[in-house]
Amino acid sequence: MSRRNSVRVNEVLGLLNGLYPPALAEDWDNVGLQVGDGAAPVSKLLVCLDAEEAAIAAAEACGAQLVVSHHPLIHRPLQRLTPVDGVGRTLFRAVRNGIAVISVHTNLDRAADGLNDWLAQRLGLEESVPLERSQDGGLVKLVVFVPAGHETTVMEALFAAGAGRIGGYDRCSFRSVGTGSFRPGAGTDPFIGRQGQPEEVEEFRLETVLPQALLNKVVDKMRKAHPYQEVAYDLIPLRNQRQDVGLGRIGRLPQPLEAAAFVARIKERLGLSALRLAGTVQGPLSKVAVCGGSGISLFAEAQRQGADCLVTGDVKYHDALRAHAEGLLVIDAGHFGTEQLMVAGLAEKLRKIAAGRQLPLEIVEMETESDPFTTV
Repeated sequence: MSRRNSVRVNEVLGLLNGLYPPALAEDWDNVGLQVGDGAAPVSKLLVCLDAEEAAIAAAEACGAQLVVSHHPLIHRPLQRLTPVDGVGRTLFRAVRNGIAVISVHTNLDRAADGLNDWLAQRLGLEESVPLERSQDGGLVKLVVFVPAGHETTVMEALFAAGAGRIGGYDRCSFRSVGTGSFRPGAGTDPFIGRQGQPEEVEEFRLETVLPQALLNKVVDKMRKAHPYQEVAYDLIPLRNQRQDVGLGRIGRLPQPLEAAAFVARIKERLGLSALRLAGTVQGPLSKVAVCGGSGISLFAEAQRQGADCLVTGDVKYHDALRAHAEGLLVIDAGHFGTEQLMVAGLAEKLRKIAAGRQLPLEIVEMETESDPFTTV
């Protein structure tokens, strides 16, 4: 495999969308390309938590043409664009310096091998699964009919485009053999048979699944790999609930821990000097729920699934009162504290992909971000 000469902003966006489909994002969220030219070349990108002016300055300093942030630069429709506020200054500076900004926010939170999986792993949870799953998994079944002898080529193209993933398994498919019939019409260039003559051929029925977000890419790759001039295929929307995506995570500690010991672990593994605790727990902690950022909305679900503890951020006064009243320990590790690990997590994932595909792309991490709150 030869090394490519360049990567473009839209290629990085497509890569991120494949990993963290925009369809997973909350309705109120604004993910994807925030500013910049999708056709612009990229040789270096900077991963950060917040797309603030400091991130653009850091990109300038290290020579990055693209910033990939967790929190979107543009959260809501702009009423005006002037350099007198933080968002305006950041946008002006990014455009002047030819720096694009892409954000992966709640789609990164919900996705498999995304922020909440990383948080659960960091805190030592095992067998963790999404705490709250979407009712519609956004999956499509693809069925395509392929002449015998070409089934492997077509299926490999589907797998390479991202089809065939079910939870922790990949290359998932089903195939059966049957007889296909057709008659090539005038002006056709049939791969098998002749114009005007009925034809029967042994064909494989290939079935696989894919996320809705990858539909166009997968179908395009399938058509290019298929030998027929006209490809017969079906696209069937599925209502299956995906088991690997959703908000928050819940899992078990390898060994039960007293609350004080688990608090010490959180501080040490997230690099925090202080936490806020609300509620109580009877005995050691065993089953733990986590949600990076603002996850107190998952309180009832964590309680329903038997969690001894919920680790999240942005816990409010009345949430703390509820924790005391209902007997669930809530640990507020802060919005920044529970999300800062996405910088290293996403950077490492992108480095592995770039190396595997031999992309000329350097990925750097922003190391100067800090919690906007200080403890005194």
